[in-house]
Amino acid sequence: MSARILVADDDPKQAELIRLYLERDGHSVLTVHNGRAALEQCRSRKPDLLVLDVMMPQVDGLDVCRIVRAESSVAILLVTARSTEEDLLLGLDLGADDYMTKPVSPRELAARVRALLRRSGIGSPGHQRVLAVGDLVVDAGRFEVRAAGEAVVLTAKEFGILELLAGEPGRVFTRGEIINRVFGFERDVSERTVDAHVVNLRRKLEADPVQPRYVQTVYGRGYRLAEAPPLGAPDDAA
Repeated sequence: MSARILVADDDPKQAELIRLYLERDGHSVLTVHNGRAALEQCRSRKPDLLVLDVMMPQVDGLDVCRIVRAESSVAILLVTARSTEEDLLLGLDLGADDYMTKPVSPRELAARVRALLRRSGIGSPGHQRVLAVGDLVVDAGRFEVRAAGEAVVLTAKEFGILELLAGEPGRVFTRGEIINRVFGFERDVSERTVDAHVVNLRRKLEADPVQPRYVQTVYGRGYRLAEAPPLGAPDDAA
């Protein structure tokens, strides 16, 4: 049950701890630390689930909840130090799906996220996740990829790598992260194995694999998907 999750918490250490626990469950997680950034990322990344701290700078978490709920049906889990019944009811009335009070147990939060995702149908056979980045479309439900309107046939591992990168365009994934998220507990998987799959992926996906528009290398770090591949022109970053 893999999902795109946005964690909005003004405490970077708390946000990082939540991210680590959720990524252990196989989710793609992005963290932000103020309400304005939470709204921006909800609108641009369209996450499957939002973990939302109430007390945040710039835009209060309750206002974020109200605005996001008016714009989408994303699952929302509120996290707050406020624990009165009035606070609970207000959060639910504004559109939150669940509510946790601090201090938060990361294990319990991860369990609640799993429950919310089950109720939302995310990760179930009927849930089809389509990721579109520029002229690249990754349809996880149909196991299909189209680049500039052309169908691209990939192996399961190539598709897994591309889906992971497309889940967070612009984010650099290390080879170790790719191994953990795509290959899981398979044995005899090395960083060179990842490189070989990326080479094959580029051969199928890129017009010029030497100057890739989509899957880019960040030297010394790993790989990323270009946030908005320019139409018809190779990217200078290889």
